[in-house]
Amino acid sequence: MSHDAKYDSGNVFAKILRGEIPCNKIYEDEHVLAFKDIRPQAKVHALVIPKGAYVSAQDFGEKASVAEIAALHRAISKVARDLGVAETGYRLIANSGAHGHQEVPHYHVHILGGQPIGKMVHLP
Repeated sequence: MSHDAKYDSGNVFAKILRGEIPCNKIYEDEHVLAFKDIRPQAKVHALVIPKGAYVSAQDFGEKASVAEIAALHRAISKVARDLGVAETGYRLIANSGAHGHQEVPHYHVHILGGQPIGKMVHLP
């Protein structure tokens, strides 16, 4: 998927935003939804997504409003605090495009914590 790919309104996060698929909601405001990952990769694993139709981090960075960008980052901080990982630390991951191994074509940020996460990248 390239960073300028068209948005697919049939992706799983679009369906969650429309209420077609349930989620374990942690936080929501005008611009953002945060929920627990259904396949957690750490003791704490949450997803934070913009409500706007952005394919990737690149797309979001180029097209989102200042209000949307601010809301996403404020939500990340609030969710991390609410989940108890703000003090101990956590990892943010935003995979973008094919080489970044982005699986869902809707921009999203993973919050991983609640335990030591390990190395950032495992090289072959």
